[in-house]
Amino acid sequence: MDSLFSIKDKHYLLSGATGALGGSIATYLVGQGAKVILLGRSEDKLANKQKELDEIQAGRTFTYVVDLRDEVALSSLKQKISKEFEKLDGIVNLAGGNIPGATLQEGQTIYDVKIEDTKEVVDLNLFGTVTPTIVLSELMAKQGFGSIINISSMAARQSISRVLGYSMAKAGVDAFTKWMAQELASKFNDRLRVNAIAPGFFVGNQNRAILINEDGTYTKRGEKILANTPMGRFGDTSELNGMVHYLLSDASSFVTGSIFEVDGGFSSFSGV
Repeated sequence: MDSLFSIKDKHYLLSGATGALGGSIATYLVGQGAKVILLGRSEDKLANKQKELDEIQAGRTFTYVVDLRDEVALSSLKQKISKEFEKLDGIVNLAGGNIPGATLQEGQTIYDVKIEDTKEVVDLNLFGTVTPTIVLSELMAKQGFGSIINISSMAARQSISRVLGYSMAKAGVDAFTKWMAQELASKFNDRLRVNAIAPGFFVGNQNRAILINEDGTYTKRGEKILANTPMGRFGDTSELNGMVHYLLSDASSFVTGSIFEVDGGFSSFSGV
């Protein structure tokens, strides 16, 4: 049973691993004895995260500065990874986010949205997953095994007000997850798996002000979300770790093309 769930000494690549969710997952994986390859655009943030993880267990964290939408840079990185590591057991795509111009404020309508900012958000959240997956998964296709986890959202399956670009991008991530799952399993090896996790509402640096007031009370948006979450609370970032572990491990060997909600019941509740 232990070997079924074991991720000890396996190599996992995490993009966007310096954010709230990515940082928590990286910390968890190293704590479980895995080795992590962290990708990001900020050398300082990567260095700080590596220092933090080295305090848990030294020599298990490796970092590379790269733009996840740059196909040429990723192709070069793929060659480095191929030479420096004997295998790549999994990829967790965590890059994403939003920008003000693509988010409607209170009182605004769709006609106030900035198209260029919306395109940028779609590019970041969709192609920030598509590009590294297509480029780097070739390593796993050649070795004949590996698990890929994409990050979806509640906004991909129902209308979450104000975040048009983010919603379109995450719906695209869902479609890409299913498409890539059938492509890898049917044309390469049934040990190649692609799934997605759709987190509910977790409080991080990007959305804290949207959900929680400075005095600790909930904003109107935060109250609406909690009113539609049967568990009645926001998620803690650590509560994604179990699903990540399951999907990376051999325990999920017959699972591919699926999107798993980790949302406190939000997606199952009708509001009445």
